Amino acid sequence: MSLDYRIIGKRIKEERMNKHLTQEEMSDLIDTSVAFYSRLETGKTPINLKRMVQIAEILDKPVGYFITGITENTENYLSQDFKNILEKCTPQKQRFIYEVAELVANHM
Repeated sequence: MSLDYRIIGKRIKEERMNKHLTQEEMSDLIDTSVAFYSRLETGKTPINLKRMVQIAEILDKPVGYFITGITENTENYLSQDFKNILEKCTPQKQRFIYEVAELVANHM
């Protein structure tokens, strides 16, 4: 299983913005350059565990949230991620994804 650093970066960016922090403020807090921090948020630079822990602590989120999109309090986890994926798909692909999801949900 490989990590999708773009999704991790997207989640970090969303949480940073929810906390009303700028990239400059975050880069100062984790002692990196703004350019490096920006590459973390865009997924162009893989994030290591040390940085992920620092960011998670600053943003008050569990580390696992940035990897999976799931927190203990999430009722509809991944729903936004699925929505984003489906919006990029043709109606035929959306139907296929729905049928696969239904099959998995009903047989596992």
